[in-house]
Amino acid sequence: MLMRRLLLCLLILPSLSHAESIFCESMIDVQRGRAVSNVLITIEDGRIAAVERDAKPGEARRLAGLTCLPGLTDMHTHLTGEFGPDTYLRRFQDDPADIAFESAVYAERTLLAGFTTVRDLGDSANVSVALKQAISKGLVNGPRIFTAAKSLATTGGHADPTNGMRADLEGDPGPKQGVINGVDDARQAVRQRYKDGADLIKITSTGGVLSVASSGQNAQFSEAEIAAVVDTAKDYGFHVAAHAHGAEGMKRAIRAGVATIEHGTYMDDETIDLFKRYGAWYVPTIIAGKWVEEKSRIDGFFPEVVRPKAAAIGPQIQDTFARAYKAGVKILFGTDSGVSAHGDNAWEFVYMVAAGMPPADAIRSATLSPAIVLGREDQQGAIESGMVADIIAVPGNPLNDVGVLRDVRFVMKDGVVYKSPDAAEAAPTATDAVPAG
Repeated sequence: MLMRRLLLCLLILPSLSHAESIFCESMIDVQRGRAVSNVLITIEDGRIAAVERDAKPGEARRLAGLTCLPGLTDMHTHLTGEFGPDTYLRRFQDDPADIAFESAVYAERTLLAGFTTVRDLGDSANVSVALKQAISKGLVNGPRIFTAAKSLATTGGHADPTNGMRADLEGDPGPKQGVINGVDDARQAVRQRYKDGADLIKITSTGGVLSVASSGQNAQFSEAEIAAVVDTAKDYGFHVAAHAHGAEGMKRAIRAGVATIEHGTYMDDETIDLFKRYGAWYVPTIIAGKWVEEKSRIDGFFPEVVRPKAAAIGPQIQDTFARAYKAGVKILFGTDSGVSAHGDNAWEFVYMVAAGMPPADAIRSATLSPAIVLGREDQQGAIESGMVADIIAVPGNPLNDVGVLRDVRFVMKDGVVYKSPDAAEAAPTATDAVPAG
């Protein structure tokens, strides 16, 4: 009887809070763009309870020789694949289960590279929705995901899933499959994404590099269609991201009210003015441009209709980024990883700084700024009391050498340590790593 009463008490007692402290010899204050010394961070139940400067380490976990930063955010990823010379064939071979197992590998690789949050901007078979749920349940190790699920295209446009197929396989994809033609289709497609479990909407407002279609920059949505997407998205609390290389597609998308433009290769002065007037954000994906340019030189890597687009568009993105930043366009960090390899995300910092952005601004583009767009500025983006405990650490000072962000030694997400310089401390198994927030 006594044992039964003890067990009953254990069942009804509230769970005890878990507290941990981290001592950072150096920490980047992302808001002020400077490093501060001897910072003690107290974590309780997955959140930062206190941040003390000029502190003593005491019994805290000491990250000797490392600089702490908030967990990074990549605002343009595709976790459900990684591009290779067999990609165009594999869409006829891989089942959703195959894609799901691969995506779990890419998710963990991204997390261990220091990216504790990502936007996934277009997937296959809604796998990113299932992946997001598996991570939140602690079944899979990976970043916090905000997903667009299947991105939206027009017939024959970039992200039409039947591009390049022979006629008897094409069928007639519609809003459920992410293909729209007209305002009514646009509204239905947004509602379908809501039903599917998406967090935001992605449209392809111009042609693209890797689609099996001739143009990489022509406008592919009418402004009325984009406006219908944006207006309907607002009903569900969604923001809209727009893939766009050509200037006309960008202008239509910005005027219609999208939150972000991805790639932006051929933006002109009028487009830059629209960015600033409407407050849209720019996600450059420089690494993707460099990757497709490099692969365009390899015979047989891309289909012949893709190769000239990759060779023409890829080299221009870094220069476009430099002009946009200098002109005062708001920048978000994004890589298009899944085109380039997952885990290489931090190379984007190197390319941004090489193009003229100071390291402090580059870091803010992957911390504070994404939190604003995702509506989480009170929860993430800085190491402050009340924020989720997403903390990474790197050797050296990234304000002096942003390249050190490619060498993440410590990763904590939601108060759970996934990577540590202590070799004896392995990353937790997924069942041990149930996120707290």
